[in-house]
Amino acid sequence: MTAVPRVASTPWRTILQQAWPILVGAWAGIVFAVLDTAMVGHTDAIDLQAMALGASIYITVFVGLMGVVHALIPIIAQHFGARRLSAAGHAWGQGVWLALGLSVLGGACLLFPDVWLSLSGSIEPEVRTRVAGYLVALALALPSALLFRTIYAMATAISQTRGVMAINLGSIVFKLLFNTWFIFGGLGLAPMGAVGAGVATLVVDWMMLAAGLWMLRRHPAFQTLRPRIGWPRWRDQKELLRLGLPMGGSYLIEVCAFSFMALLIARDGLYASGAQQILANLIALCYMLPMSLSLSTASLTAQAVGAHQLATARRTGLHGIALVMAGAVLTNLILIGAQRPIVSAYTDEARVAVIALTLLQIAPWFHFWDAMHCISAYILRAYKIALVPLILQILALTGVGLIGGWWLGYGPAAGAIAPVARWFMPGAPVGAATMWIMAMAGLALTSLLLFGWYGHVLRRQRWAGDPA
Repeated sequence: MTAVPRVASTPWRTILQQAWPILVGAWAGIVFAVLDTAMVGHTDAIDLQAMALGASIYITVFVGLMGVVHALIPIIAQHFGARRLSAAGHAWGQGVWLALGLSVLGGACLLFPDVWLSLSGSIEPEVRTRVAGYLVALALALPSALLFRTIYAMATAISQTRGVMAINLGSIVFKLLFNTWFIFGGLGLAPMGAVGAGVATLVVDWMMLAAGLWMLRRHPAFQTLRPRIGWPRWRDQKELLRLGLPMGGSYLIEVCAFSFMALLIARDGLYASGAQQILANLIALCYMLPMSLSLSTASLTAQAVGAHQLATARRTGLHGIALVMAGAVLTNLILIGAQRPIVSAYTDEARVAVIALTLLQIAPWFHFWDAMHCISAYILRAYKIALVPLILQILALTGVGLIGGWWLGYGPAAGAIAPVARWFMPGAPVGAATMWIMAMAGLALTSLLLFGWYGHVLRRQRWAGDPA
């Protein structure tokens, strides 16, 4: 029988032991996007813009739906902590049905790119055609990606993440091979550019799902839970949606800053759009460290909550916060010292590189608050608290970050904080700089609000012994 990890004595050590496979797997996953950007960046500016816009649209859809599926993590983790192993396996099967339903919804959203591209102003017809082809491939990949996320969620919930890490690492090799073939052509295939990157993702995502299902059948830790796909039950779907919809909304709000920034910054031209994609990729890559630590902290906290070990849950959460803060400081030292080599690795286009270097000036500031926002949100989800964080994120991330960034960057008050933008990011396009500054302000406000609510949860525990 699989044992619940012990975290009472040294929570930080247990968090790190659980986090490193999540981190390696997450970095392997983000390498998909890095490979796409770096390889398409060596074709032409039209393909790079098409992939930047198409990737922004796909990530908006996928991350929102992935957040709903990730409701499985606290649900399964609490079952696991309470030793309700059969219930944990049943919950996974219900998550499979949810993922299939969400795939239909998400696929429909991806097949109408003109609705999204209307935010970007005048886009060249060739760019629109390539965006549409890229998104068709990813719509076909979406079911496999979301189904694999149910496996990922179960593995994370029971602290058995090394198998998923191995699958993610192995997928890089196939992604590189298929990218090279489909993007640049060869062996009788014409170069496909950005569309080829989408086709490569389609093939590799289905390979990853096959490997994940094989792992479930072979790994003893998963077989202990007896994972099975029964008939969908409304009671279980309602529990998943009650937690998953606010979580999906939170994920969606978080990623919308990147997606809508990409769509709006496209108004500044091809080269600004490419530079924006480089910065967005880099921020996403840096985010993997706090995300892995936060996921590990949240799964261990949820296991302790399920076992009614509230002091352990509280101690684990506080240690997780300290680890994420330390990781953010170390990451920022790298961001400050290695900007030029980073940009050189992404592109050979001199005009894109110049703009990217000006935008990267905000990366250390943005990453710190991104990390703080991540750990605060994940800890609350461990207690199955998702609605209040969603409300706070709507107010801060959407109101201040997204709407405020548009209003001051490209809307009626465009240029109002141009002096601040020039001070923060000298030489950067004012609209793009404004969007990033306001997004950072929204993250900072959200982090403070979420930490405040977490303190409220801990006080409630002390007063009433209420785990939620």
